[in-house]
Amino acid sequence: MAHQDVIAAPRPPATGAREAADRRRGRRRRDRREYALFALLIFPNAVLILTFEYWPVLYNAFLSMTSWNMISGTPQWVGFANYVDLLTSPNFHRVLLNTAVFTGAVVIGSVVLGLLLALLFNQKLHLRGVVRTAAFSPYVISGAAVATLWLFLFDPNYGLSRLLFSLVGADSPRWVTDAQWAMPALIIAYLWKGMGFVAIIYLAGLQGLPEEYDEAARIDGAGRWAIFRRITLPLLSPVTFFVMVITIIGTFQAYDLIAVMTGGGPGIATTTLSWFIYERAFKASDAGGAAAAAMILFVILLAVTALQNAYSQRKVHYQ
Repeated sequence: MAHQDVIAAPRPPATGAREAADRRRGRRRRDRREYALFALLIFPNAVLILTFEYWPVLYNAFLSMTSWNMISGTPQWVGFANYVDLLTSPNFHRVLLNTAVFTGAVVIGSVVLGLLLALLFNQKLHLRGVVRTAAFSPYVISGAAVATLWLFLFDPNYGLSRLLFSLVGADSPRWVTDAQWAMPALIIAYLWKGMGFVAIIYLAGLQGLPEEYDEAARIDGAGRWAIFRRITLPLLSPVTFFVMVITIIGTFQAYDLIAVMTGGGPGIATTTLSWFIYERAFKASDAGGAAAAAMILFVILLAVTALQNAYSQRKVHYQ
């Protein structure tokens, strides 16, 4: 019988290269479809962000270099004249100082008092749910209502302030009409409004802390103060950072309490940067000066943000 060897024909090398090219083209088509879908989904948000976030900043930067009363005519280019006028004005220096004092006092007071309240709320007390609700309630009340309440309390003739000072044989200060007392009155009212919210945030942080660290420290003989300072505070650093951020943002946007309680006065004793921008734009009809002040506020917030990021990288422990 004749024997014939059957030898399979070798696979052309071009076939493997063609399949690899087809796979690459398929991946590119899938990538293009995914990119197109991504662009389609992100387009509405991108339009909203560009329209309501970046464009106002750019237009405000343009207005800050113009002179315009917002009523008639068109903005007239003046360059950096508005910035020079602001930065060389003693009144504007006082406004910056007021803003720093107000922000610093509210931030420090909110952190300290809010943490103390949270430590109290974390104890096993009777009716603590009612107490927590009562402490949080001022935060949800409108700023105008809070300001009206404190105007009555600070009234030197009929308010609670008169009664308290009369107990020690002294006259009540004229809180909102005296330049020395107006800023403390504003700080007290602002702290009272936001302190409950800060306390609830800290309370949530306290209840989320692992108990193993405290138990190990007690076994090693550490006291309550040592545990609080060495363990509790470092573990609460993310909460403290969050509280500082939202409080700083809130103080830089403070408007309602100032409008009702002091109107920025007496004089400019309680005029913060946000109130100054409002007055410059809508009372003095100086859009250019108000825009320049707003840009200065923007730069200050950028600097504060950079400092907060540096602080968070060094002091905030997320694990």
